[in-house]
Amino acid sequence: MTDTTVDLLVVGSGTGMAAALAAHERGLSVLIVEKSEYVGGSTARSGGALWLPSSPVLHDSADTRERAATYLRSVVGGRAPAERSTAFLENITATVELLRRSTPLKLFWAREYSDYHPEEPGGSAAGRTCECKPLDTTVLGEYRSRLRPGVMEVTIPMPTTGADYRWMNLMARVPRKGIPTIGKRLAQGIGGLLLGRRYAAGGQGLAAGMFAGVLAAGIPVWTQTTLRRLEGDGARVTGAVLDHGGRDVTVVARRGVVLATGGFDHSMDMRWKFQSEKLGRDFSLGADTNTGDGIRVGQELGADIASMDQAWWFPAVAPLPGKSPAVMLAERSLPGSLIVDQDGRRFANESSDYMSFGQRVLELERSGNPVETMWIVFDQAYRNRYVFAAELFPRMPIPKHWYDAGIAVRADTLYELATAMDVPVEALARTMTRFNESASAGEDPDFGRGRSAYDRYYGDPTITPNPNLRPLVKGPFYAVRMVLSDLGTCGGLRADERARVLREDGSVIGGLYAIGNTAANAFGETYPGAGATISQGLVYGYIAAQEAAREAARD
Repeated sequence: MTDTTVDLLVVGSGTGMAAALAAHERGLSVLIVEKSEYVGGSTARSGGALWLPSSPVLHDSADTRERAATYLRSVVGGRAPAERSTAFLENITATVELLRRSTPLKLFWAREYSDYHPEEPGGSAAGRTCECKPLDTTVLGEYRSRLRPGVMEVTIPMPTTGADYRWMNLMARVPRKGIPTIGKRLAQGIGGLLLGRRYAAGGQGLAAGMFAGVLAAGIPVWTQTTLRRLEGDGARVTGAVLDHGGRDVTVVARRGVVLATGGFDHSMDMRWKFQSEKLGRDFSLGADTNTGDGIRVGQELGADIASMDQAWWFPAVAPLPGKSPAVMLAERSLPGSLIVDQDGRRFANESSDYMSFGQRVLELERSGNPVETMWIVFDQAYRNRYVFAAELFPRMPIPKHWYDAGIAVRADTLYELATAMDVPVEALARTMTRFNESASAGEDPDFGRGRSAYDRYYGDPTITPNPNLRPLVKGPFYAVRMVLSDLGTCGGLRADERARVLREDGSVIGGLYAIGNTAANAFGETYPGAGATISQGLVYGYIAAQEAAREAARD
């Protein structure tokens, strides 16, 4: 029995909204279905950055598509089909223009937010990352309550972009930039409330903007709707069976199905099988409904998978009882801190991009030298100067319940700190001696911290000669336990440069498309720059819609 018929069925309401908007613009009838009660997926929980090389948003940049292509060839290194990178670059401008036409989003260039590997050929220290300006979410009207909440609970309305965060974090060190930024966003947030406006930035703003476009286009969105299976004739997908409102509903999709269901962030069976048995349960910051549904139903039809061992790894503060890990971004890069393992030894460049840091942790595990526990160690000067875990402002004491939960320790001497951390005292002493001697000279001969423009982006510009390094010589000293979290997995169904899902033999499953974290990362094992995860989802959503529309035109 057919319950409804559309041209294109989009499963997932994160970057899937871009596919729906693009398909609607091409004249296709579209239905979006979403597993949770909220719209926005992991996009709404993200920082909302978009990596958009050679795009119109970089209007006064010297970036070119050729330079970006050189960079992607260098960092991807053959670990994903080159055609995927090429198609991404070729369709960025069209995707940006789509968002400009169909949503209220206003994008800007986050200048100086360096690529993650800027020293590679074609890399950019000026960066290619863009963001959306804070958006008034009242544009959603009665549907505003259906927007997925962000990672952090907001008590004071202050719509903060990633570019804002950099300087807010340095409010005590660079007050001429930090304090005006805080004042501007407080005025916008609180002033907006007085005018009946509710501003959001980051992923919340990005998802709200796309949702507003979907509503304006009249595209229906079914929430609390689970994908059960795909329908087809063996050669082509023609629809899907969904659990909607407690009953099975069959949707015929004349032009196909776009799988945008996210990764397998919270399917621990899949994570322990493909990634590591040491991963903590539900440490992922991805949407809690991301359990690999799209990947599994694709495999049932013979789809191939790739990069299943990969995720957008993200080191984080260990969770308090009953809570999720706390976001950690600039903290690892700021001077007066270092990260050690259970043996009291450093094991990585603390300031490297978060995916590379996580890959280093798993590399050590595979080599037989696992990082069983991680601690970020810092001194009182560090605590006095910087924001920590997005909630502890400079000079604020670490909360007592952190100590009670065992995720933080404090001591007047490094000897006492090592004892409290339960790491070998002599080993930590050797680590600290070497680190302090090198930091005094502004060098890190062991891991190269501070050599990359990306490292320095989140450093402290008032510290010279290296904004990422300063010796720790005066107590009290602190250590906070860390865990390996992630922003979502990035292995999934193998798709081609037209977003079409492929079988193991390389043939195309007709009418089936995969985008975002449901598809294997277009950039292989690499995170080229901030926002590359969301931008490839948006761009490949656009590509999938164009492919479906072309098929319709051919029939």
